[in-house]
Amino acid sequence: MKKVVTIIFILTSILSNGQTLEDYFEIAAGNNPGLLSQYKDFEAALQKVPQVKALPDPNLSFGYFISPVETRVGPQKARFSLTQMFPWFGTLKAQGDAAALMAEAKYQSFLDARNKLYYEVSAAYFPLYELKEWVRIEEDNIAILESYKTVSNTKFKNGLGSLVDVLRVDVLLKEARTNLGILKHKEIPLLASFNKLLDRKEDEQINIPETFGVNVLPIDYTKDSLVVDHPLLNSLELKVKAAEVSERAALKQGLPKVGIGLDYVMVDKRTDMVVPDNGKDVLMPMVTLSLPLFRGKYRAAEKEAQLMQESYALQKKEVTNTLKTNYEMAVFDIRQQTDLISLFDEQIMESEQALNLLFTAYGNSGKDFEEVLRMQQQLLKYTKLKISALTQYEIALAKFNYITAKK
Repeated sequence: MKKVVTIIFILTSILSNGQTLEDYFEIAAGNNPGLLSQYKDFEAALQKVPQVKALPDPNLSFGYFISPVETRVGPQKARFSLTQMFPWFGTLKAQGDAAALMAEAKYQSFLDARNKLYYEVSAAYFPLYELKEWVRIEEDNIAILESYKTVSNTKFKNGLGSLVDVLRVDVLLKEARTNLGILKHKEIPLLASFNKLLDRKEDEQINIPETFGVNVLPIDYTKDSLVVDHPLLNSLELKVKAAEVSERAALKQGLPKVGIGLDYVMVDKRTDMVVPDNGKDVLMPMVTLSLPLFRGKYRAAEKEAQLMQESYALQKKEVTNTLKTNYEMAVFDIRQQTDLISLFDEQIMESEQALNLLFTAYGNSGKDFEEVLRMQQQLLKYTKLKISALTQYEIALAKFNYITAKK
């Protein structure tokens, strides 16, 4: 059943010569040591394929007769033996297929790690936007409070206001300046956290979007699509197939191995008589057959492969259930932040209207200045909450994209 999720699609406007969030994704993908390690793991798994598909090394042996063995054509001096063993038909191919499937599973794990890294970059990027906006809002608040202080001080001197009004503004100004200082110090750990993901210097500055355009955009998503092409599930499915092929390989390893060899014997000439082929070296082809009588290790290898199939299948089911649960939570988070943004927009608009009316009344009568300050702080709170909701929305959307493996 399809669900239509109405979300806020935020278009980020960044200076043309700046870097976008997608640019930071690319930098992180190229620099992050954890992701690079995952890719090296995949490349190492690829090197396993030619190893398991190769024939065992041939055996070359040499023997020297200390006491020559007399034969009709002469005494034997030395013997060379060369033997090559061949596994049962299809064994090497099965082993190679299993290794190739495991390598592909490693690649799917790498893709999931890349998607997770993109989510982590987003989750570290948008708090920096939130911080920048909070700093701007607090600076605007300080400017407004300073203007209020000037107005209240003038009214007090003219006998139209109270000294308490001036003191109230002073209290709020000290609080705002302290908050601003704390916010500016907060940039250091946020930058360090972000740049760590990109493997850059901790204090390297980044481009933050100046504005957000807000549009309503309906997007259709289905939970069922999660199981179609998700790297985590693909990885586990490939591991199941690799274990199935490993079971066939284990079965074939329990069959006889055939060896083909050649013996070469060096023979000296006889000096005591003349015989046909006197001193002629001996060349003897040989065939070897292994007898896999001790079946315990082969049965254990088959059982191991069967158990791994069951393990990977159960893991896949668990991951599927987790993805579906996380999907519902991500959809809830997106809807929640969407509703909050709409709510804060309304509260900001109504608070601005109320503030204008209150300030106009104060300008005329010099009374209810406390209400003006209270409404100003309420407007400040809603403005900050809206920025936080926008930030949390973007983080929720990034998590949703990770859960659904959206490219």
